[in-house]
Amino acid sequence: MCYSGAMIIGVDEVGRGSWAGPLCVAAVAWPDDAPLAKLNDSKQLKAATRVEMAAHIRAYAAGIGIGWVSPADIDRIGLTAALRVAGQVAVRQIGIDAPVIMDGNAKLLGDMLATYIIKADASVPAVMAASIIAKVARDTYMQLLDAQFTGYNFATNVGYGTKAHQKAIAERGPCSLHRLSWAPLKQYAA
Repeated sequence: MCYSGAMIIGVDEVGRGSWAGPLCVAAVAWPDDAPLAKLNDSKQLKAATRVEMAAHIRAYAAGIGIGWVSPADIDRIGLTAALRVAGQVAVRQIGIDAPVIMDGNAKLLGDMLATYIIKADASVPAVMAASIIAKVARDTYMQLLDAQFTGYNFATNVGYGTKAHQKAIAERGPCSLHRLSWAPLKQYAA
């Protein structure tokens, strides 16, 4: 689909607070005259609706970029630097010169020109779209890894610190997907 409206690149992340798995930042170039049906902050949508909306976004977006940072790299460079790296990768993948809006108040795109808006993932369509794309991409990835890293229930907790996840770590120890620099896991760091 081709839309003639002004373009905004929305940026949002998922996986910032998880104990395991990568950080994922998505950027979506969204025309302001594209259909908005059901767009919302990904945290406000059911999983099936997010998947449906991701297909809608892919049909109407002028471009989509996704940046990933592995758990080991998060441990090595820290979360702020990881957000900067993944965000810049995601925006550059789009290859469109348009205003950039990122959810939050921290200047996490480094020297890249951007506007930062708290709760933009619930108010700016381009950022809502990025929120959904990031969430679906990361959740899908973690669900695929569940078969490889059995016993941690990544298909359900997608790496976040649930009681069952905490129990699995206590019984099995961490795996290579765990962020050993996180407070609940520091005891396992070498």
